[in-house]
Amino acid sequence: MNYNYLRYFSVLAQLEHYTLAAARLEISQPSLSSAIRSLENELGVSLFEKVGRNIRLTEQGRYFQKKVDSALSELSAATEVLIASHDTAPIVIRVGYVSGSLQGTVAKLMSDCIRNDKRFRFHITEGSAKDLMDLLHQERLDMAIVDVTARDRSLHFRNLRQRDFYVAVPAGHPLSGQHSLKAGDLVHYQQIGFSHSMDKSFEDWASHQDAHQNFVCQVNSVAGALDLVAAGVGITIIPDECVELTKEIVFIPLQNRHQALYLCTVYDRWLEPTAWDFADQIVHTLRQEAAK
Repeated sequence: MNYNYLRYFSVLAQLEHYTLAAARLEISQPSLSSAIRSLENELGVSLFEKVGRNIRLTEQGRYFQKKVDSALSELSAATEVLIASHDTAPIVIRVGYVSGSLQGTVAKLMSDCIRNDKRFRFHITEGSAKDLMDLLHQERLDMAIVDVTARDRSLHFRNLRQRDFYVAVPAGHPLSGQHSLKAGDLVHYQQIGFSHSMDKSFEDWASHQDAHQNFVCQVNSVAGALDLVAAGVGITIIPDECVELTKEIVFIPLQNRHQALYLCTVYDRWLEPTAWDFADQIVHTLRQEAAK
């Protein structure tokens, strides 16, 4: 049904005069008559009847007028809201990440977005690479920073950078004076590991599969592991972006253990341009840093 025809009908129904209605609509009277005729033919009813040289609404016309005026009013209000929202509606970007990968550069990019445009809102989800990929398929995330890829042709992986690993030990620990460590150096000490819900992806990379691991505690996040290290519960392996200066913890490079980070999105899924721009910022910035 033609929107303009409904608008013409609304004005004519209000004035019940073709000449006056055509003048208000700024169209010719024959054009108005043709539009009303087309509308009546489409509906299969007469909306107006002649009374002498004038017209008036039929019973069906009065019913239709109420519905049309209500619909046009709602449409006008919705249009105004959408136009106004261009400058006020929140811009929501849903980002998933494997533990540790949000710290540093990515967190700063988020901060810059919010500082430059108060409309930005970030919904953040931490989890294993597998769990994050599942959330992408469920359309509950727009993008995810993961540490493994998958043989899934519906997913697009863009390499971000390689990350190294450190052993976090309590200050005063027997290993705290070492300049670097091998995975085999850790087997005789109590360790804090990461639960299966984190996929153990960087744990697998950072430690020999056949080495004995003396786990006394398992956690879901790097932050939780570091809290336990600071309390003297044990040592743990963390990615380089989680290293921070503290009196309670000493961070020692782990030799020959590296891992790639990827930005994962879903092929052929429409995202808001602002979300794509943010994804491109992540890729460009981390690749640029890696090249230095």
